[in-house]
Amino acid sequence: MTKSFLKYRTRITVLSCFVILGWCVLSARLFQIQVLDNKFYIGNGFLQGQHKEILKASRGNIYDRNNVLLTRNISHITLCGNPADITEKKSVAKLLSQCTEKPRAYYIKKLSSKDSFVYLERNILESQCEELLRIEKSGVIIKKNYFRYYPFGSSGSQVIGFTDTDNRGLSGIEKQYDPVLTGTQGWIIKKRSGTGKSKRDNSYPFVNPKNGSNIQLTLDIEYQCILEDELKKQLDATNAKGATGVLMNPETGEILAMASIPCFDPNHPNDFPLENQKIRAITDQFEPGSTFKIVSATAALDKNIVNSDDEFYCENGSFYYNDIRIRDHEEYGLLTFSQVLEQSSNVGIIKITERLQTQLFYNYIKKFGFGIETNINLPGETNGFIRELQNWSKISPGVIAMGQEISVTALQLASAYSAIANGGYLLRPEIVQQIMSHGGMIKENNNSKVQRRVASLKTMETLKNILVKTVKIGTGSSASIQGWNIAGKTGTAQKYINGSYSETKFISNFVGFFPAEKPILLGLILIDEPKSGFHWGSTGAAPVFRKVAKRIINMDDSFQNKHEQKNKLHENNLWASNSTELSEKIQNPILFNIPVKVENMECIVPDVRQMSLLKAGRVLKESGFTYSVHGSGIVYWQSPKPNINKTCGSTCVIGLK
Repeated sequence: MTKSFLKYRTRITVLSCFVILGWCVLSARLFQIQVLDNKFYIGNGFLQGQHKEILKASRGNIYDRNNVLLTRNISHITLCGNPADITEKKSVAKLLSQCTEKPRAYYIKKLSSKDSFVYLERNILESQCEELLRIEKSGVIIKKNYFRYYPFGSSGSQVIGFTDTDNRGLSGIEKQYDPVLTGTQGWIIKKRSGTGKSKRDNSYPFVNPKNGSNIQLTLDIEYQCILEDELKKQLDATNAKGATGVLMNPETGEILAMASIPCFDPNHPNDFPLENQKIRAITDQFEPGSTFKIVSATAALDKNIVNSDDEFYCENGSFYYNDIRIRDHEEYGLLTFSQVLEQSSNVGIIKITERLQTQLFYNYIKKFGFGIETNINLPGETNGFIRELQNWSKISPGVIAMGQEISVTALQLASAYSAIANGGYLLRPEIVQQIMSHGGMIKENNNSKVQRRVASLKTMETLKNILVKTVKIGTGSSASIQGWNIAGKTGTAQKYINGSYSETKFISNFVGFFPAEKPILLGLILIDEPKSGFHWGSTGAAPVFRKVAKRIINMDDSFQNKHEQKNKLHENNLWASNSTELSEKIQNPILFNIPVKVENMECIVPDVRQMSLLKAGRVLKESGFTYSVHGSGIVYWQSPKPNINKTCGSTCVIGLK
């Protein structure tokens, strides 16, 4: 051994031990990784080399009863990223500011955040930002998605509802049927390179998304627009606090329109008060007033306690009922049962109710569905309010009979009158007609459901005839339409405020249906706190019903008035030809699909003004004329003038506006 070795032997020994020990440790660690924990590291390595991407399902759309699209899914982009990865913050802020017209400072603040992830902008149209490529190259992540767009704006907004930025339903049908509309998301595994970029590999697994189902409502968007338009006009004319309307088919229970004013635009819901999103026809309760008088009237008729011609002395408009003074709006003396409803006498209805047992009266209130949810498939419905029978006071039967001490919803009241219109059946109101898969297959079809029979057909027919008279000669005359049998009832309710009935704040309401012979449309109109003079049901609500009904009749050719006198050929002309075939062609030109032109024969020009083009064309053909059209809309003028004789087969020019 040399002196040098002896001198450094200790150091060499220690160093050798460290080398051997290090080699042993590394070997043990390598053995652990490759043998003991190989599955764990293989799995981690596999995961690092791939990326799972969520595939979002397309949200189902909502349609009206005529397949008109009420919602649309519009492509939009979301800009996000890690502020630390975005180096050119000022230039990015400038580009975003140009796209959205928001100040640069807004984006500088977001880009200066210490968070590892921030949303710079959500749900903007791709067309808004032409500099997307430059923005993406700067480190901003661009995600494409879809957002909900409502083409009709505020029309039907409360029923349809709206979604949030993540496409989740927040109100209306969008909320109630959110799981049905949303569908099921899918996923795909993609390869990830060392630089972090991913691409699809067909050998990797994937699950396709299942798109949401489509929903077809019972609403008719044209009816909806008409109802909302007339409610807005009356709201402005009466300086009212609000207005609510319901249109439904009493034979099926289908809701054709449901609106509350003021409303909101679901495309910009944050620009409107939260109150405007409520479906007031099912959420708000009110004392109905005289429209509730049909309950005790039905009970008395159905149990043969009174006849329609029984007479009641109405005390010249004022009397004391259990020490409470009751007044009528007119000084009525002797009125028949029918006239009590026609003239809406409070004194008379109380005297009718006094003939009923209290339990019987209470049972009919429940039969009509008051105090019970209608179970319509919309969020936020309330029960209304009726005290239990044991909690009634001695004046309760009388004041409830005239529509006080009880709260109802607009939909409950409309459903109750539907039972009168359809012959006695209380139906569950329907707002959803059917649910369809994304491919068009029907998954669920909602048919009308009878809840119970309220009263006999005979009772309801009698009551229906009384309601027709109410519109013709009673308090509902401002709802009448010439040539049509309208049945209806007015209601004027004082609002109960701070323990007493207000003398200045009222709810004006009217419920009507037509044609009375076979009703296919029922409407309820409610005006909340109109100015004085419009607070009566006859002046505030009934005229709105008339305007809505007239517009629907002119717009919808399915309404046929069998009492309307049709224009026919002149009586003498029916005998002008010995040919039966010719006579049939004159009377039924549509059947033979040829224009009628007969020498030396004259036809009476019908009046087609205020008709739709389809209806006017049919009437002119039936009367023996051809026609030409100028303009669009409703018939505004015609030439030749109506009710004059012209040669059959002549051309009538009609102008639309």
